[in-house]
Amino acid sequence: MSPSSAAPAPSPTSPDSSRDSLAGAGWDDRTPGTYRELMPPRVSNLSWLNPATLWKARNGPLASLLGDPTGSQRQQWVRGQVERGAAGEDMLIERDDPDTFSFLLLGDTGEGDAPQYAVVPGLLKAGAGTRYAVLCSDVLYPVGSANEYGTKFFRPYRDYDAPIYPIPGNHDWYDGLTGFMRVFCDAPALPGPSRPRTGSAGWLRSLLWRAPEAPDEARLAQARQLRDKPEQAGRPPGPYWAMDTGPLRIIGIDTGLLGTIDREQGEWLARVARGPRPKILVTGSPLYVDGEHHPCAIDGGGTVDDIVRDPDNHFVAAIGGDIHNYQHYPVDVDGRRIEYVVSGGGGAFMHATHTIPAVTVGGVTEDRFRCYPLRADSLAFYSRLYGRRLHLRRLFDLSPDQAAAVIADRLGVAPTRPSTARVTLRTRFVAAVLGVATPSGHRQLLRLPVRRVLTRVLSPGSATYSPPFFKNFLRLDVTPSAVRVRCFAATGLREHEIDPPVEDDFTIALPPLPE
Repeated sequence: MSPSSAAPAPSPTSPDSSRDSLAGAGWDDRTPGTYRELMPPRVSNLSWLNPATLWKARNGPLASLLGDPTGSQRQQWVRGQVERGAAGEDMLIERDDPDTFSFLLLGDTGEGDAPQYAVVPGLLKAGAGTRYAVLCSDVLYPVGSANEYGTKFFRPYRDYDAPIYPIPGNHDWYDGLTGFMRVFCDAPALPGPSRPRTGSAGWLRSLLWRAPEAPDEARLAQARQLRDKPEQAGRPPGPYWAMDTGPLRIIGIDTGLLGTIDREQGEWLARVARGPRPKILVTGSPLYVDGEHHPCAIDGGGTVDDIVRDPDNHFVAAIGGDIHNYQHYPVDVDGRRIEYVVSGGGGAFMHATHTIPAVTVGGVTEDRFRCYPLRADSLAFYSRLYGRRLHLRRLFDLSPDQAAAVIADRLGVAPTRPSTARVTLRTRFVAAVLGVATPSGHRQLLRLPVRRVLTRVLSPGSATYSPPFFKNFLRLDVTPSAVRVRCFAATGLREHEIDPPVEDDFTIALPPLPE
């Protein structure tokens, strides 16, 4: 699609992206950027191999097994905000943005380590002139404690001189949302842990459930000084909100621990979604992801995507975090185009893209699908990670060209980036055991963990603390008639800090408002 007038087209000297060359992906250049100068002198890299980390994050698995209290707790938070006068019934943020302006969007940021800080220089460069940023899902890892916001939120974004409006992800709920609500909404803690009225499952959950960590107010006050400029001020009314900004309404929802929303939030969403104003949904649980449709259930019936697809609500896009990469599905819905986007590559460990089968979902086929990192770069990354961890580099290590060739062979698609490498028995074996699907969608029975276990255990290891990092953020340029969306790469390399590569670039036509 051609760019809108919201922002100038990339110049002829714009850097190659990963779709163009190995250099564009960051494989050829080993010159690290300046991001380490932004980091604290000492950084504790988050390790999911540490039993203490797993024990801190136990509320998610407990909610899956023994019942999820998120809905009732969320209602308590929202009612408290309304009763204190900190929020209206519609949870509305009103801004005075002009009809033509720009904003940033990034998701799944805060591990407080090199990959998170590596996003910052390019974000400041490409985000120059933007009026605010939206942060979708998982502000902090592992459990969203208010006492970790200094190095995982305030310090990284201290030089971004505009407000940041977040929605929480499941990791923010591992702390009962206490840190999120204290930091962003200045809300006092809830009166106490919820206790089940009846049932052995509820009793066991309450026994094992991790209680929120009490904020250290002095430490938090010191951290706030890093982002205390008047132009950085901006407070969301609660864990979900609607924002009128220029010609758009942006609606941010809170999908809690398990990727659903409660009845009360569903009724609110249906209410604020009405009307002719064009809308963008921001969610912690993407509606299209990894070649599948996940419409997001609403307690009591219906789904979030039912509301997004309703033509009377005029949604033009739905952007979600949670999955730590970039994906784009342009879906035709009853003659309209809705852009479904995953943008969770803002700093946390990378989720694989090479496990995504050839896309045929929602009328979107492989030629219209976009992802970052490319499947080939994802496979090369994970092959090297396994080669290093298993001390089997000669078996596992694939070059990006070898990975591109075997991806094309197994999926039955043309390689995104041309490759002259041969497909061999070894490369087929590595692709199969690391989860690359066949054209029929089948995977080999012998398969090493990549999607969940690997990214929670191995991926945050040493291999991810040197470039290229394959992170991303979005810039959205708005005019009364269109929104231009660009996905920028953040590799951690100096060249890409100076001029961030554009990995996707598309324009959303906005319907005219009635007179």
